[in-house]
Amino acid sequence: MTQAGTEAAATPAAKLTLLTLTTMVVGSMVGAGVFSLPRRFAQETGVAGALIAWAVAGTGMLMLAFVFQRLAIRRPDLDAGVYAYAKAGFGEYLGFFSAFGYWASACVGNVTYWVLIMSTIGAIAPPLGDGDTVLAVALSSVGLWAFFLLIRRGVKEAAAINRIVTVAKIVPILVFVVLALFYLKPRVFADNFAGADYAGSLFGQVKGTMLATVFVFLGVEGASVYSRHAKRREDVGRATVLGFLSVFAIFASVTIVSYGLMPMGEIAGLRQPSMAGVLESAVGTWGQVFVSVGLIISVLGAYLAWTLMSAEVLFVAAKDEDMPRFLARSTSDDVPVPALLMTTLLTQVVLVVTLFSDDAFNFALDLTSALTLIPFLLAAAFAVKLTRGRFGSDLVVAALATVYTAFLIYAAGLKYLLVSFIIYAPATVLFVMARREQGRAPFSARELVILAASVTGAVLGVIALAIGWISL
Repeated sequence: MTQAGTEAAATPAAKLTLLTLTTMVVGSMVGAGVFSLPRRFAQETGVAGALIAWAVAGTGMLMLAFVFQRLAIRRPDLDAGVYAYAKAGFGEYLGFFSAFGYWASACVGNVTYWVLIMSTIGAIAPPLGDGDTVLAVALSSVGLWAFFLLIRRGVKEAAAINRIVTVAKIVPILVFVVLALFYLKPRVFADNFAGADYAGSLFGQVKGTMLATVFVFLGVEGASVYSRHAKRREDVGRATVLGFLSVFAIFASVTIVSYGLMPMGEIAGLRQPSMAGVLESAVGTWGQVFVSVGLIISVLGAYLAWTLMSAEVLFVAAKDEDMPRFLARSTSDDVPVPALLMTTLLTQVVLVVTLFSDDAFNFALDLTSALTLIPFLLAAAFAVKLTRGRFGSDLVVAALATVYTAFLIYAAGLKYLLVSFIIYAPATVLFVMARREQGRAPFSARELVILAASVTGAVLGVIALAIGWISL
C-alpha cells in the first residue's frame, strides 16, 4: 500500500485514483509470500507441477478478480469490501462470518511476517532459529506492540514508512529474477521438471501448492476493501485486474526460475526466506544479504498495510452494525483503536501458538489461506446468484470462480477446515453482542442451523487436536 493509499484509508474525504488503487493492490499482494515461494513449491512439486499449479491458480484467481471487478460495477451500493457481498447474498450471520474470517486471515497472515523476519535474522543469530523459538516470539511480540503504538498515534506517522516500501518490495524480486535467468543451468532445470521422488503424483503436486498460491494472491481484493474511497467506482475493478496481472507475472517467474539454479531437494531444505538461499547459490553471500535486507523492509511495510486493512474490516462491519459498537469507535485522527487492538491481540495469540507448531511459517501460511476461502467462496457464490437465469460471460466467470474456491477448500484438507472452525465458532459471541445492542433476537431459525454446524466443526477440531488426529 502506498502512502497515499494508507492516508486515504483513514481519511474518508480523500478520493483514490486508478493508479493509487492499483498500487494498493500490488502493495497488499507483494509481501512475505513471494520470498518464501521457492522452498514451498520445491517441497511439493517439480517444474511441470508448478506450471500447472500457476495455470490453475492464475485462471482461478483471475476469475475471482473479475468477480470483484463486476460486483463493484453492478452493486456500487456494497462498498464495505468482501464481506458485504456475503451479507447481501446469504444473510447477516454468514456476512458476519465472512467479515470475521477475512479479518482473522489478515491477522494470521501478519504472523508469517514476524516469523520470516526472525528466520532471516536467525541466519546470523542462531537463538532465533526459524522464527519459532521463545526468543523469536518474544522479540516479535515487542515489534507487534511497537507497531500498534505507532499506528495508534495516527496513520500519517505510520504512512511515512511506506515511502520506501514499494521500491524495497519490487527491486529485490526483479533483481532475483534477472540474475536467476542469467545463471540458469538448463541441466538442473530439466532434472527438476518431473519432480523429485518425494513429490508424488502430478495431481498431488498441484494440489499441495494450492494454499501457497492463495496466500500470495491475498490482497487481490484490496481495492474492494477501500472501494468507498474510490474517486470513480469503475476504477475499483480495473485496479483489481491490473494489480493481479502484474503480481501474477512476478510470482510465477520467481518460482519457475528457481528450479534452474538448484536441485529441488536442496531448495526444499533451505531456511526461509528461501529466495535468499537460492540467489546465494548463484552469486554468493551478497545475494543472500541483498534479498534479506529487502525482505525485512518489505515485510514491515506489508505488515503495516495489512494491519490497517484488517482494522478497517472490523471498523466498517461495526459501522454497519454487524459487529459490536465498540469496534466502530475511532480517534480524532480517524484511527479505529478498538479494531486495531483486536487485530494486534489475535496476532499475538497466533504468534504464541506457533511455538507448538512443527513448521511455524507453513502453519501460519496455510491457516491464513484456509480462513480466506469462505469469504472468497461466498463472494463468488453471490456473483452466481446475481446472474441467475441469465447465461453469459458474467455467469461463466462467477461459476468458474466458485468452482475454483470450492476446489481450494478441498485442497486445504480436513485439518485446516477444522482449525478454521475452532477460530470461527467462538467469534459468534461478537455477533450476539451486536444483535443484543440492536434489541434483536440473537439468531433466526436458519442462523441456528449455521451456528450448530460451526460449533460441531469446532468441537471436532478440538477433539482431533487433543487425540492427535491432526497437529499444528
